Amino acid sequence: MAAFCYEQTVLFRHCDPARIMFFPRMLELVNDAVESFFYHELGWPFHEIHPAWGVPTAELSTRFNAPCRLGERLILSVEPTRLGRSSLTLKTSCAVGEDIRFETNQTLVCVNSNGQPTSWPKNVRQQITRFLER
Repeated sequence: MAAFCYEQTVLFRHCDPARIMFFPRMLELVNDAVESFFYHELGWPFHEIHPAWGVPTAELSTRFNAPCRLGERLILSVEPTRLGRSSLTLKTSCAVGEDIRFETNQTLVCVNSNGQPTSWPKNVRQQITRFLER
């Protein structure tokens, strides 16, 4: 399966005084990559999702293998790994060249305007399924 790729250069604003990316910024980049995945791959941009729907994170785990440093070009690869009735599990890997810096697994849940889990819209489910079948 081909992953969706999102590129980001580590900027000064991402770093602590030692020029190492502060770990909360890494999770912000994961969110940026996921938001871009929804826009470009699923055709369901966040500005259309909210406020009638939502896709909050229900579970998140990250393994940090090596630091990201100021000026490095990061490639974040987003891959759906499981689709449920209202859930979607994604794996996001961040690499510099062949070196995996961190990997995040997260489960999103599609919710309605009341915050209750609900089935993915048919067209979005179809796009996710097509991506899983690649």
